[in-house]
This record gives sequence, C-alpha cells and structure tokens, in this order.
Amino acid sequence: MSAVDTASGAASSSKPDQNGQNGQNGGREDPGGFKLKFCTVCASNQNRSMEGHLRLSLANYPVISFGTGSLVRLPGPSITQPNVYKFNETSYDSIYRELEAKDPRLYRANGLLNMLGRNRQVKWGPERWQDWQIGMPRTKHKDDKGADGMEGGVADVVITCEERCWDAVIDDLLARGSPLNRPVHVINIDIKDNHEEASVGGRAIVDLADSLNKIAAEEREKVGASAFDSGSVGARSGFDERVPDVLAEWQERWPNLPATWTLAWF
Repeated sequence: MSAVDTASGAASSSKPDQNGQNGQNGGREDPGGFKLKFCTVCASNQNRSMEGHLRLSLANYPVISFGTGSLVRLPGPSITQPNVYKFNETSYDSIYRELEAKDPRLYRANGLLNMLGRNRQVKWGPERWQDWQIGMPRTKHKDDKGADGMEGGVADVVITCEERCWDAVIDDLLARGSPLNRPVHVINIDIKDNHEEASVGGRAIVDLADSLNKIAAEEREKVGASAFDSGSVGARSGFDERVPDVLAEWQERWPNLPATWTLAWF
C-alpha cells in the first residue's frame, strides 16, 4: 500500500452495489445451500485482500486471506520511512496501537487507523501466502470472519489484487508440486492500492463470487455433492470449463478492473 495513494485518497469510479449488501459493514441474509471457498490475496494482507475478505464473509462465503510480500509494509511519515512488520507474528490490534501512539493525527488522516480497526474485527493478524500449509486444518482461526467452511485449509478460488501477487501465487503453487492434486482457480483483479479503489474492488469480488457460485451449484447438482466436494478433476471439469465465460461476463460489468485467470493445482 503506497504512501502516495493512501494519503491522497485518489478518487475511485462509482459503481452501484450489485450484491445486496448494505454498505461496507452490512451483511446480507444467508440463503443457505452450497458455497465455494475463497481466498483473497494482496501484498501485505492489509487493504485490498482484507476488504475482499470482509465483504465475502458478509456475503456468507467461507474465506481466508493472505499477503505475498516478504514483510508487511505500511506508509510512514515519509515514503522512505515505512512501518514494517512481520507476517504471522504481529496482530492488527498491536499495529493499530503502535501507530496511534506514534502519530494519531497522521495515521487517522491517511486512513490507516480506520483500516486497521476494520482488520482487527476480521481476524487476528496478517498472514503470508508462502507460509500457508494448504490442506492443514486451520484450528487457530475459528474466530476469523468467514472461518466457517474453511476448516480444511483449502480454497476453490484464489483472488489476487495485483499482477505481482498473482505471479507470486502461481510460482509458489508450481514450487509446491500439487501434492493434493486438487484444481484451484487463480484470478487476478487489478485493484489500485488505496482505500476507495479497495472498496470498489471488494464489491466486484463479491459480484464475481456470486456468479461463480451459481455455476458451481449447477455443476454440483449434475455430478453429485460428494463427488464435487471432493475436488477431483473429473467432478470439477464442468465447472472449470465454465469459469472463463463467467469471468468474461463479469469483466463487461467491471471494465475498469482488468482480470486474468488460470487453472492451477493445490
């Protein structure tokens, strides 16, 4: 998240909320039924991925989130003085309290305290994608928003928020060697790293999730719940083949958010 973008609050394009959510912090009624499992990813697991995480959880989807950077970096008093923290070891609450003690006026004005206040209501702290033990039970995260359904430690769809994060995720999955032999759709939505664009991107992510979940439910009914939920290649092939068309339709609704897709493997 850049100091320039955060401090300037660059104006975002307006887009009506298509997801039935009542503003940033409003949820929607849970219709029940099948739900895909999602993962959102940005550089520091602070702004864009956390906006997506929150909105997906409010839309009743199972969701987790990560960052791909080596360290968590947040804007400081100057562009050469960022605030730097370790993934997996630093809570959002501790970052909030540290920045509030350093310069409450600055960090309230640039939106960091508001962002961190949101984040600490979603989960404990920023997590790093490369440290994620895919397929291992997430027993320490039962209080995270969106945790229900994510206990098994796998996702059906990974949504990254910029190209370098998409590259990092794909490279990491290739390096892991697909031990689970389970398909996963990795979609990049190019979202500028400021609070306003993250909000727009969050709405777009839920819109995409709704479209993907609809076709997933249809394909699941065709092949049977047990087969589809197992994540096997054969059972998921109908869904996998329909994803590019869904993404193309979504792109027409959100032309200012360029998207890229690939099918990868856990």
